[in-house]
Amino acid sequence: MAGIYVHIPFCRQKCHYCNFFSVATKRGRDTFTDALLREAEMQRDYLAGEKIETIYFGGGTPSLLKTEDLTRIFDVIYSLFPVDNEAEITLETNPDDLTEEKAREWKDTPVNRLSIGIQSFFDDDLAYLNRVHNAAQARQSVENAREAGFRNLTIDLIYGIPTLTKKKWRQNLELFFSLDIPHLSAYALTVEEKTPLWALIRKGRYTPVDERQSVAHFRTLLEIAAKNGFIHYEISNFSRPGFYSRHNSLYWLGGHYLGLGPSAHSYNGVSRQWNVSRLDGYLQLSGHQTVVEEKEILTPEQRYNEYVMTSLRTVWGCDTEHIANVFGEARRDFFLENARPFTEKNHLYQEGTRFFLTDEGKLFADGIAAALFTEVEP
Repeated sequence: MAGIYVHIPFCRQKCHYCNFFSVATKRGRDTFTDALLREAEMQRDYLAGEKIETIYFGGGTPSLLKTEDLTRIFDVIYSLFPVDNEAEITLETNPDDLTEEKAREWKDTPVNRLSIGIQSFFDDDLAYLNRVHNAAQARQSVENAREAGFRNLTIDLIYGIPTLTKKKWRQNLELFFSLDIPHLSAYALTVEEKTPLWALIRKGRYTPVDERQSVAHFRTLLEIAAKNGFIHYEISNFSRPGFYSRHNSLYWLGGHYLGLGPSAHSYNGVSRQWNVSRLDGYLQLSGHQTVVEEKEILTPEQRYNEYVMTSLRTVWGCDTEHIANVFGEARRDFFLENARPFTEKNHLYQEGTRFFLTDEGKLFADGIAAALFTEVEP
């Protein structure tokens, strides 16, 4: 299984917490699609003819794209790559963009899944995050998507926001489940260095994030999701059976993908590469120029570490038999030895040859994975 990720970098305004490459400008929008299509043509052989089973428009704010530009992008992708007839095709959208009219336009394209960046159903939380939309638009966006005929929906929620009390977080989750949406992505608010949120907290203008509050919210999330029959199939993702994000699962399960657009990453099983994170540099793409900023051939150590990091985050777990077959018995033995302290602390549990995080272990997922890494050769 292979996928294509399309990065649309434009936003109406930058959210305070965002650390992704995006630009709050209209400059370059008119020529962006042309540059993106030139890159697709140049990268047509990157996936070596693998069938494309998932396409994902992320950003930035992909819902700012004109529908005619979205259609042009699909026309070129379908002409260059073997896209499966049943491919999952996701478009990220902000609630303020998701009008019924716009949703109906998207329904006439190959898009069959919408990811709505709601983040919270409360206005004070949205103000803290510097989101464009309000709580009323958040609720209306789901109704508009349904009215247009979309059934495969997911929304994003953020927990750990200082303005988000435990009661309000429960209300957010209860409202989500009352809307009968089949998938939820829920993320802890993190303060990345150099973001506006980081600067505002340093200046004392914003309340800092409380890790204890985030942990309490996460425990509540696990409790309510389980009560509603949702599968916690990845640290930040929950769904009904059959509604996993196929695109994100591709990343976690080591599938191959091509990233198009500024800052987009690509992986073909042997190497990883990423594009320039500069809009001007990307728009100047022409002829045989490349927008790839850097490329690395992955060592066995790096590939082992990535497998451990991604697989442990999922419901499918980390398979020591796979480690032995692909990376050698010595690395399997290394994993087993270093996993023992975490099983003793009930942060990991074992079923057959697979290891899984316990609910308690999910709070320490990054640290556990790091302890199971082998050193990367210089």
